[in-house]
Amino acid sequence: MEVILTHEHADFDALASLLAASKLFPDAFPVLPRQINRNLRDFLTLYRSSLPFRRADELPRRGVEHAIFVDTQTAQAVRGMTAATPVRIIDHHACERDLPEHYYYWGEPVGATTTLLLEQIVSRGFPISPIEATLLLLGIYEDTGSLSYTSTTARDMRCAAWLIERGANLEVVNDFLHHPLTPAQQRLLKQLSDRAETLDIAGHTVVIAQAQADAYVDEISTLAHKLRDLFDPDGLFLIVDLQDRIQFVARSTSNHIHVGDIAAALGGGGHARAAAALVRDRSLAEVRSQLGALLAQHVRPPVTVAQIMSWGVTTFSPELSVVEAHNRMRRIGHEGFPVVENGQILGLITRRDLDRALHHHMHAAPIRRIMRAGSFTVGPDDSIQTLQNRMMEAGWGQVPVQNEQGEMIGIVTRTDLLKLWATPEQELSPPSMALKMEAALPEDLLDLLRRVGQAAANLQFPLYGVGGFARDLLLGRPNFDVDLVVEGDAATLATDLTQRYGGRVRTHKRFGTAKWIRDDDAFAAGHALADGTPASLDFAAARTEFYEEATALPVVENSSIKLDLHRRDFTINTLAIRLDEGRWGELIDFYGGQRDLEQGIIRVLHSLSFIEDPTRILRAARFEQRFSFQIEPRTAELIADAIDLLPRISPARMRHEFELILQERRPEQALNRLQELGALQRVDLALTWTPEQSAHFRRLRAALAEYATPPDAMERLYLALWLCRMSSAVHKRITHALNLNSRSQSLLAECAQLRTLIPAIIRPGLASSQLDQLLHPFSDAALLLIRIDADDWLLSERVHDYTAHLRPQQTLIGGADLKALGIPAGPIYKRILAAIRAARLDGRIATREEEIALARTLADGR
Repeated sequence: MEVILTHEHADFDALASLLAASKLFPDAFPVLPRQINRNLRDFLTLYRSSLPFRRADELPRRGVEHAIFVDTQTAQAVRGMTAATPVRIIDHHACERDLPEHYYYWGEPVGATTTLLLEQIVSRGFPISPIEATLLLLGIYEDTGSLSYTSTTARDMRCAAWLIERGANLEVVNDFLHHPLTPAQQRLLKQLSDRAETLDIAGHTVVIAQAQADAYVDEISTLAHKLRDLFDPDGLFLIVDLQDRIQFVARSTSNHIHVGDIAAALGGGGHARAAAALVRDRSLAEVRSQLGALLAQHVRPPVTVAQIMSWGVTTFSPELSVVEAHNRMRRIGHEGFPVVENGQILGLITRRDLDRALHHHMHAAPIRRIMRAGSFTVGPDDSIQTLQNRMMEAGWGQVPVQNEQGEMIGIVTRTDLLKLWATPEQELSPPSMALKMEAALPEDLLDLLRRVGQAAANLQFPLYGVGGFARDLLLGRPNFDVDLVVEGDAATLATDLTQRYGGRVRTHKRFGTAKWIRDDDAFAAGHALADGTPASLDFAAARTEFYEEATALPVVENSSIKLDLHRRDFTINTLAIRLDEGRWGELIDFYGGQRDLEQGIIRVLHSLSFIEDPTRILRAARFEQRFSFQIEPRTAELIADAIDLLPRISPARMRHEFELILQERRPEQALNRLQELGALQRVDLALTWTPEQSAHFRRLRAALAEYATPPDAMERLYLALWLCRMSSAVHKRITHALNLNSRSQSLLAECAQLRTLIPAIIRPGLASSQLDQLLHPFSDAALLLIRIDADDWLLSERVHDYTAHLRPQQTLIGGADLKALGIPAGPIYKRILAAIRAARLDGRIATREEEIALARTLADGR
């Protein structure tokens, strides 16, 4: 049999979850726990006859084949269960322990487990009665404080509304959620309230209430709800002396106060938001003292420096001249930098300091003379309050961040603090992409990335998968081409990997990049390894870039991941995933990329983006159409302002961007968008896009179904089809504008020449051999394109007939047969065989004997 179980001292979420699970698993028995709260007992006294619950002693005497735990991750076993019984856990609290292999966990962060189960009931269309709706609403309301706790989600609210629509009785809900206290509970509640102390711990409001009871008082946990409503703390801790033992009850409304860990240290247990313990042989004062130490150990700041800081930091030498420091600061863009000598922080230099020094003609002076002297730092785990105090103490707007080893690992600024106030708390803890990677990536690639991440962690180098890799994982369209950025020396990491796993390293010092070539043969052939993993991995050091002038290639300098991501084209491409061990799977999103992905928006990072690199205009259209997104209004304005800069792009870069567009699944969509933006005619006045050209692209893809492999690269086929009707003068201009390679030029020339032959190809009475003579010199790619581009059905039919039926035909005899006929070798062989093939194509001969006879005739007439 199958059973559904929940925790002891069950509340309404537990009881409602039993009911909801029984609807989803109708063959399972929902078993009441041995101990339930008094308000639940009273509810069941009135309504149990209409509900499917059983006591443990009412179960059939059979073995338990499967157990379902709801609103808990541990439960009291019932008769028939063994240690090997498979268990499915359904809980709205995160799984915080390693589960046995025969356990399966399913859960999501909502306000109540009832919500998770009810969503499944709704989606499957299962009916519920008004009594069932009332119990389910009690479950949601009790665990969400009637939808008022911060853990409440929109999903809880939608489920509550659905239940009310199905007849849930709010009067009954209010009666049982606000059940009257017993006299003993009332006396204990007053004592706890009078003796409650309110503390500020790591920026959280924590209430500790102590009391003594002359006799056992039932359901102290109920009093916790009352006190939480009264004081509204982030964490609430009750310590009640029951003479023979201490009852400890804890509640939390913050992700940063894990009361389960605190209760476990006292010999109890629970989860992050609710926990309890029974402590024996200890006094009230001793438990209170230990609780104080545990709070200092376990309560984390709501926000730490690590959550808002920039990792990696650029430092200046104290001997750097004022003018050189000013130039570097202008290029990099920050307002202040630590001044460091021999690893020691000497002070801070700001843009304002440098501007003043230049005003006083101190261009050549070392910045040591004008810097703000001092050594003020914070740690990554320090609270925001600590950071604010340090900033006020130092008067610095930029404070270096040091780890426990005294190494400078980043910097935190006043701007970071200002952004914090506008950021919802739930966005400050970076979401994990670990599960998405495990689900989407091939196992061998995942293992390779873990090994690379472990090597980076050993070197204390933060490692990131950036750009399309992170973006496409969030979009549910995994990209196995992983771009890796390391905050450290890329060559050192690649060399370390060769020492661990073999291969060789190729470096490019100017750009701080390194390639780990894992297998020379596979790399040379452009193939993956046998396990599907790449034959090489590219690493780039985190870097920033600045432009000396518009449209020029950027100057690159080493920097932090934050600045590295800031140089990207659009916010959706600024996402990164930590891959080093210890931070594996952490999503990095400095610039709102995840938000714009969810909203379907293409947005640049700053107003000079298209001025600095106009190729981003072409990319904006490509990404917009690939993902069915929308270029947001301000970005569209910036495109319009920069559109005239497109001709200043180098031909090689322009060609590269158009090749990327033509490699898309539906390139016509991006080209049409570029036409709307006015971009195509800025490249060349003859470049336009029409609905007819879109139809040609679609016809090309349909025609390629006839081919085992395309006759040429798709981007070349698309480009030639687009340009083939244009004049030779236009071809010449575009060849220069896009720096077209010889193969593209050759295909364009073939198409142009074929168009001159159209009258001959469609001439009435044209013999097959004559058609062969016309079309034989041209490639399959050119013939395919002229057929797609043809406005004349006869032209299309004749070219198709030629490529499908005539071109493949060969003679049945060859040179050896001619030699056997005694015909002397020489150029005559080619003429004879060509004449025989022409006769076959025209249907004048069909057999080998007829070919031999014709060969003799032709030889005799030579």
